[in-house]
Amino acid sequence: MGTREDARWMAGLAVTASVAGAVGALAVVLGVGARALLSRQAAAARAVIGKPHGESAPTSDKTYKKRYGEPIELLVVGDSIAAGLGAEEPRGTLGARLAKKVGKKTERAVRLTTVARVGAESSMIADQLTGLPPSYRPDVAVVIVGGNDVTHRVPVAESVSHLVDAVTWLRAKGAGVVVGTCPDLGMLQPVPQPLRLLGSRASRQLAAAQARAAREHGAYAVSLSEVVGPFFITNPEEMFSLDRFHPSAHGYARTAKAILPSVLAALGLGGDVPFGHQPPLAAGLGPAPAPGQ
Repeated sequence: MGTREDARWMAGLAVTASVAGAVGALAVVLGVGARALLSRQAAAARAVIGKPHGESAPTSDKTYKKRYGEPIELLVVGDSIAAGLGAEEPRGTLGARLAKKVGKKTERAVRLTTVARVGAESSMIADQLTGLPPSYRPDVAVVIVGGNDVTHRVPVAESVSHLVDAVTWLRAKGAGVVVGTCPDLGMLQPVPQPLRLLGSRASRQLAAAQARAAREHGAYAVSLSEVVGPFFITNPEEMFSLDRFHPSAHGYARTAKAILPSVLAALGLGGDVPFGHQPPLAAGLGPAPAPGQ
C-alpha cells in the first residue's frame, strides 16, 4: 500500500466505542485474519471503556473570583474533554480549573461559558458558536476537538476546515483563541495493539494539521500530547477517570495548568510561550486586545 493510501486508512481507524466500523474498513486490506483480530480488540475496548459518566459533563458555568471585579469572558468550545466529562464535580472540569487559574494570575474575575458537548466532532463547533447570544463577546476562547473525528473516520482536511471556520469566527468577535490539538489516542491503555498504534498515528496526524491551520488563522496552538500527555502515560491511575479514557479532576487540573500560558498570551497578558505552545503565524492576527482595552 502506498504512503498516501496508508495514511488514509490509518486515519480512518477508530479506537473507542465507535471503532467497529473502521476495523471493518481496515480489514478489507489486511485480510480475514486481521479482521477477526481487530474486531475482537474493538469489542474488548468497548467493554472496558463503557460509559460510567453517562453522556453529560458537570455544569460549571459561573463567575469565578468575583471579588476581583469586571470579569474576563472565557469561552470553552469542543468535545467531551473541553466539556469536562470525567470530572465528578463542577469544580473539577477543565473550564472551572482554567477559570480559577486565569483569575488568580490576572487578578480578574472570570466568567466561564461552556458550549462544548460530549461526542462533538469538529463539524459541530459551528452550532456551538452560533447558539451563543448575538451580543456575546468572549475575551478568550479555548477549543479542544479532534478525538471523535479520528474515531469517526472524518478526513483530516474536512476536520481542519471546520476548525478554521471556528477560529475565524472567534477572531472576528475579537477573541484571543487557543486550540488544544487532538490528544494522542495511543496513550489509551484499554485499547490493545495494533489498534492503539494506528490510533496514535491518526491522532498525531490530525494534531499537526490542526496546529498549522490554527496558527495560520491567528490562534495559539497547544500540543496536548506534548504538554500534558506524558503525565497521563506515567500516572494513569490519577490522571484518568473511571472509564480510563477521559481525564479525572486531577487530569483536568494538569491540563488547565498546561494550557494556561497560551491563554494568558492570547489575552495579551503573557510573554513568550513555553515548549509545546506555538504562537499565531498570520500577520496582524496576534493576541487580541487585553480585556478592558
